[in-house]
Amino acid sequence: MSGARSSTWTVRGIARAMLPLLAVLTVVEVGSGLVLDTFEEQLLRYPSLLVLVPVTIGTAGNLGSILAARLSTAFHLGTLSFAPDDDRLLGNAVATFGLAVTIFPVVGAAAWLVTSITVSADLGFVTVVLVATLSGAVLAVLAVVVTFVATYAAYRLRLDPDDVVIPVVTNTCDVLGVLVLFAVVRLVL
Repeated sequence: MSGARSSTWTVRGIARAMLPLLAVLTVVEVGSGLVLDTFEEQLLRYPSLLVLVPVTIGTAGNLGSILAARLSTAFHLGTLSFAPDDDRLLGNAVATFGLAVTIFPVVGAAAWLVTSITVSADLGFVTVVLVATLSGAVLAVLAVVVTFVATYAAYRLRLDPDDVVIPVVTNTCDVLGVLVLFAVVRLVL
């Protein structure tokens, strides 16, 4: 293990692992911006949604990052199992979802409050909270799946999950956050 660790902890090893990944994730982020651009008219019509976009994608990325950090720690401790019946894996997934359904209604309420104070409430309180909560619940499930897949891929490719999983999760949650938010908006409005 020390031979593998010493080669991955060099500038060359880190660059070799991270540069291709960061290049791909940059393209993913550009895609997120292009998707966001297609919803510009709706965002301008409903400023509450405009407030929700960065908070929603940021919170989803944060939830995925928390899970990624926990899985990475378990990986380094040698306690990570990818077995479907692993209670720790399931417990972390349930905790992530529980955090999401707790925090996203608060995010929706805060978005509505900020919008009503600064420009005027364009959508009703319940509507904004519903959009945030539904989006957050779906994003939590997706963040868990992306985190599990990215951690497993890092394990299989012999990459340090500390280096690769969080960038993958946060960038993927940015794109998924925009898509999920506007899918929920289309269902609710």
